[in-house]
Amino acid sequence: MRGDLSSLHHTPGKNAAGRAAAALVETGMSVGLGTGSTASEAVRELARRVREEGLRVLGVPTSYASEQLARELGIPLASTEDVERLDFAFDGADEVDPDLNLIKGRGAAHSREKVIAAMADQFVIVIDETKLVDRLGTRFPVPIEIIPMAARFVMRAVEQLGGEPLLRSGGKKDGPVVTDQGLWIIDARFEEIPDPDALNRSLHALPGVLDHGLFLGMAHLALVGSTDGVRRLMPREWIRPDVVEK
Repeated sequence: MRGDLSSLHHTPGKNAAGRAAAALVETGMSVGLGTGSTASEAVRELARRVREEGLRVLGVPTSYASEQLARELGIPLASTEDVERLDFAFDGADEVDPDLNLIKGRGAAHSREKVIAAMADQFVIVIDETKLVDRLGTRFPVPIEIIPMAARFVMRAVEQLGGEPLLRSGGKKDGPVVTDQGLWIIDARFEEIPDPDALNRSLHALPGVLDHGLFLGMAHLALVGSTDGVRRLMPREWIRPDVVEK
């Protein structure tokens, strides 16, 4: 089964952040379409602008779920094989630290999301305030997408790195979650991640790993929604409550 997003709920903060991201899109742009509840709000608002304002965009989805939503809403789509770069991409995150480093992957789409983020001239994160943390690993594990035959090997390696690995199981049927690439997910929980760069290198070096959910130095801007509006956050600018929408 694919990653189950049914447990992700919309809130006023998430909705506001998603709409604020869609407002940054200009006609003629190629746009990476993120996955998850906040990103889906941006996709919906982007579709409204296409329909009502005549906005011309080309969307490149990060997952089967975002592709299906965009297709249903009438956003013209392309694949990563059709474009060399993207003008803009938006996506959600599970955790965001003061440098705008991220943990992503609760929706099991992080490998494709990372490709889209790397292709984008501007990568914007859309979240609510609950996703802000002082240090990565505070609340969420690091998802690792693996080929199935490497599961036991990678889990032992994660333990040696100080983590607690757990093979992600499906929520609605027996067996592991299967990603859009046909692979499995190991959720690696670390008591703390003092050096995300070192962990990034260690995980990438493991045979059998396609990619993991640490997104380091990739985000240019975070739009943080709350009941009071949306703040723009750049790295190390958490204290600036720049409200862009109320």
